[in-house]
Amino acid sequence: MPVTYVIKFDVVPEQRANFLRLLGTVLDAMSDEPTFHRAVLHRDPTSEYRFMLYETWESHEEVLNVQLKRSYRNAWHEALPGLFVSDRDIEIWEPLRSDHR
Repeated sequence: MPVTYVIKFDVVPEQRANFLRLLGTVLDAMSDEPTFHRAVLHRDPTSEYRFMLYETWESHEEVLNVQLKRSYRNAWHEALPGLFVSDRDIEIWEPLRSDHR
C-alpha cells in the first residue's frame, strides 16, 4: 500500500542554501526510483526557513529497508545534525484518494 510522508523542517538560517542543495540532490535521485510516486517541496509563505516536504512511495517497508540506505542520501544524512533549529516533524499517512489536473 502506498505511503505518504509529511516532513516539516525549521532550517538554521545560515544553512538554508546548503539544505536546499542537499535535499535537491536527494529529490533528483529518488525521482528515478521505481517505487517512488511523487514529492512536493513547500516553503512557508511567512518564513524563508520553514519547509514542508510531501512525498509518496509504494511501500513503507521498502522505504525503511531500501530507500533510506541509498548512497545518494549519505551527504544528506551526515549533514542533518547541523541543518535544523529543531527536530524534523515526520508524519506518515496512507493515501485514500488522489486528484490531479
